[in-house]
Amino acid sequence: MASEAECEAALDTLIERLGTVDADARRKHVPDRSVGIFLLDHDISYVGDFKSGELINVHKESGESKPQLRVVCSSDDLIDMVAGRLKFSHAWATGQVRLDASLRDLLKLRALA
Repeated sequence: MASEAECEAALDTLIERLGTVDADARRKHVPDRSVGIFLLDHDISYVGDFKSGELINVHKESGESKPQLRVVCSSDDLIDMVAGRLKFSHAWATGQVRLDASLRDLLKLRALA
């Protein structure tokens, strides 16, 4: 199990990578929504907001929050996805990762990927 510090570092990396995507593409494909990652093995969530294509106000919450876009996974899966050792599509298809979002949001985010 990855530590909370390792998970926070992975999230920082993910936020940095999102910042490298063309700003117009982010505004077009990333809806303004609350977003969160719930780590099953730590029973914590990291939540924030997508606003105008930027991920802002990311912070840790205890327990299970209910953002509009929500990823549920283990800490090790988060680390592996950010490091490129695990593809999100494979993890989602095999049930390692769960994504809770509307179909419209899924299609918009898919276009960004």
